[in-house]
Amino acid sequence: MDCQELGGAVERGLRERGVELEVGRLEVGDFVLSERVAVERKSVRDFVRSVVDGRLEDQARRLRERYERPLLILEGEEDPEELGKLHPHAVQGALLHLVMDLGIPVLRSRDGSQTATLLWLLARRERKEGVGPPRLRTKRGGLPLPLQQRFVVEGLPGVSSVLAERLLRRFGTVEGVMRASEGELREVRGIGEVKARRIRELLTRPYEPPGSP
Repeated sequence: MDCQELGGAVERGLRERGVELEVGRLEVGDFVLSERVAVERKSVRDFVRSVVDGRLEDQARRLRERYERPLLILEGEEDPEELGKLHPHAVQGALLHLVMDLGIPVLRSRDGSQTATLLWLLARRERKEGVGPPRLRTKRGGLPLPLQQRFVVEGLPGVSSVLAERLLRRFGTVEGVMRASEGELREVRGIGEVKARRIRELLTRPYEPPGSP
């Protein structure tokens, strides 16, 4: 969850449902539910403003580029066509552009509580389909040190947020993870022979700049 969502109705609704939240400054979107699903949440009024000032196009394209299944949740009971800032055709055109041109479904939500329910159901659905939890890819600035440590470890081949946590708990520090032998890595649940070998290869193979002979 992006840190700007802290303290709102969505956070409260998710915590009431027992969701374990990880907070950071997300590069794109407001909520990342899995490795392939990210959600941009907009109030109706912010949606209209973002169409007017061009933010919507930029945000939508970046979301589409980074995630296989992006979504937009349009929150609020107002009708965007009746706010008076845009011609109704412009509102419908923006929605059609999201769905038809960029492939981003738009879900409507009454309020923050209903948005929390949608996010919870979407995350559960991803887990049932066997999709892994989201990789922690956030903006570096302003992150607490534990999240920065997780960020570094998640850069290793095949290491998800869950595995990064297990590795750090097992070896204590980022340096400890990087120094661990292939055999020691395999002792961590979720890391098999192939993944351990790929990690050690990344850490130990001499660097060859792209295009070098």
